[in-house]
Amino acid sequence: MSALRGWPSFPEELPDFDPGDVPARPHELFLAWLTDAGAHALAPHATTLSTVDADGVPDARVVILKDVDAAGWSVASGSDSPKGLQLAANPRAALTFFWPVRGRQVRVRGRVAPAAPEVSAADFRARPLASRVEAFIGRQSEVLDDPADLLAAAAEAERRVSEDPDLVPPGWTRYLVVADSVEFWQARHDRRHVRLRYRRADGDWLRERLWP
Repeated sequence: MSALRGWPSFPEELPDFDPGDVPARPHELFLAWLTDAGAHALAPHATTLSTVDADGVPDARVVILKDVDAAGWSVASGSDSPKGLQLAANPRAALTFFWPVRGRQVRVRGRVAPAAPEVSAADFRARPLASRVEAFIGRQSEVLDDPADLLAAAAEAERRVSEDPDLVPPGWTRYLVVADSVEFWQARHDRRHVRLRYRRADGDWLRERLWP
């Protein structure tokens, strides 16, 4: 498709990024970039969660970031979903945030740990009504032979949630991605992109400039 090369990747104005003037811990810089992205882009908290399936094949999907602090980056899903099953078998993952309107990308890689049941339950109850209903429909990623089956399952899920608003699916899990490395990438129009990686070493964070 010839038009692909003609589409712009980034806006004319790009923010500066001085990797010599950054916080000691990556989540602090991430929060600054996330706040900046929120002023310019829709869904700045959307992230691509990458896992590996039982055959060692990469899998990826977009989810919503729930929280981030010094402990790590939090996302949530049903433990019986494909991503939940993959994380149970291989509890390592990557998160990718991309904000093209700012020419910025953040890559988080690390091990994954499920939160305590009460934390996962609180996360679920804080979800919007439609999201809670969707979780009770179940059968995520299975083949849908008849759309009427989905309508019936949705009606049953709506009934259950309306009768018990505090009901939580038994497998709902909030996952914490405990980062081993966090990379910040700032685009430049001259292609000399600025890359800074935080890498965990001996219980502390080592900062490294990377070639573009």
